[in-house]
Amino acid sequence: MKQKIKREIEEFRLLLRSIPVTVVTLFVVSVICMNLLANKTLLQLDWIALDGGILISWLSFMCMDIITKHFGPKASNRISILAAAINLLTCLIFFVASIIPSNANDYTAFDGIFGGTWFILLGSTIAFLASAVINNTLNWMIGKGFRKNPDGKLAFATRTYVSTFIGQFLDNLIFSVIVFMFFAPIFWDGFHWTFIQCTMCALTGAVAELIMEIAFSPIGYRIIKKWQAQSVGAAYLNFVQEIENHSANK
Repeated sequence: MKQKIKREIEEFRLLLRSIPVTVVTLFVVSVICMNLLANKTLLQLDWIALDGGILISWLSFMCMDIITKHFGPKASNRISILAAAINLLTCLIFFVASIIPSNANDYTAFDGIFGGTWFILLGSTIAFLASAVINNTLNWMIGKGFRKNPDGKLAFATRTYVSTFIGQFLDNLIFSVIVFMFFAPIFWDGFHWTFIQCTMCALTGAVAELIMEIAFSPIGYRIIKKWQAQSVGAAYLNFVQEIENHSANK
């Protein structure tokens, strides 16, 4: 057991050294921004409601898809957990800053935004982690179905579009139900979304985010091809392959 834990830690450290920092940075920043933007409802009608998180969540899923394609779903899940942990730490720092009194100016608006709302953080964290695992697993499984040309544009587009749409839909739905159906009526003076609004928010949000994913996926595909040509993360991939071969030979 101790040896397994040490191997897992070593594998994670190697993964962090292997993934280009730009992708990890964009991923973490998008998760943090998504949490902040979710505090604002952009649109609310009888049959649809949208929060600000849809403006940036597509970037999170594109980063996950890129990492999954090159490093595998386990690696992408680990980076997702890391991003969620950094987001929680950032929210804690924001909260501490918001409760520190100041007589320099009126910081009510600042404190209200950056102080955050605990149930929004709870909902976004649960929804993000659940949808990340589903997205990464589904992306990998679809990719396995392309045996003839797994690295082609069609394979990348199919696995990315399908997993993103389903992952985004579940992310939006889980978050909306937790925040706007369970907690908002209690803590926001009766403000709430209906299940139809939550479902339509999840669906329309997933469609909107899928459109943005389609628009930017050529960039993701070029990144993947560049990583493959430059053997990015070769040390990590070889390490994982050795572990898999060792397990298979037992």
